Amino acid sequence: MRVLAIAACAALAACAAQPPSPTEIAKSQAELQKLIGGKVAGKPITCLPHYRADDMVRIDDRTIAFRQGSTVFVNHLNGECSNLKSSFYALVTRGNGMGLCNGDIAQVRDLSNGITVGACALGDFIPYSPPRP
Repeated sequence: MRVLAIAACAALAACAAQPPSPTEIAKSQAELQKLIGGKVAGKPITCLPHYRADDMVRIDDRTIAFRQGSTVFVNHLNGECSNLKSSFYALVTRGNGMGLCNGDIAQVRDLSNGITVGACALGDFIPYSPPRP
């Protein structure tokens, strides 16, 4: 029984997400800057009433962004959605009729079998818009 418990712990440790490398962090920061560069942050909002899933950009396991015209809404997740950046997984939320809101639970699901591999809560949405003349 003890050997089985040790083997189970070792298997779980092998599945644990590794912290991002400095190269991955730099890539994520560059991707975020590409989206918000030259734009001005506005007052955070708690809900994003209208969005299209196709306009979502996964920056890293803690940050997503939504493009809406010339404005980009950045959401710093409460907690980490492990494996969010992987192309094998999708971010799944359940709508409450009001769009996406702070506190909504998002799940990371394996696209091949539908198994949930991570979860986190959404934070506020920070709008980044072009500066006004």
